[in-house]
Amino acid sequence: MKKRFTKKQLEIMKILWNSDKPLIASDIVKQNETLNINTVQACLRSLVANKSIEVTDIVYSGTVLTRRYAPLISKEEYLDNTYKDILGKGQTFSLIASLIDSETSLSELEELEKIIAQKKQDIERGGEK
Repeated sequence: MKKRFTKKQLEIMKILWNSDKPLIASDIVKQNETLNINTVQACLRSLVANKSIEVTDIVYSGTVLTRRYAPLISKEEYLDNTYKDILGKGQTFSLIASLIDSETSLSELEELEKIIAQKKQDIERGGEK
């Protein structure tokens, strides 16, 4: 599921990822006023076409019917696909080491340790390698 987003599409996806509920186009514009409603609507159509987002329902916005949108691809899936596409296979260690060296808090390091411990257990049980 390789997806590439334009800058505007990525801005819209970030807003949708950070929302706990589906949004209409005008809600997206309210959250980032540098976006124009026509650009948002064009990007939304494109994101629906490439199956990155879906129309969850149709609701009234004032007196006009409008669509609400929610992401079909998570931020994590997108990041995973993007870094693999850019770096290629076998470069995961370099990326993780670079991220840890740059901006990591104690709580993030503890969370990473938990993830690593879980992955070790999976491998020892004959799971994913």
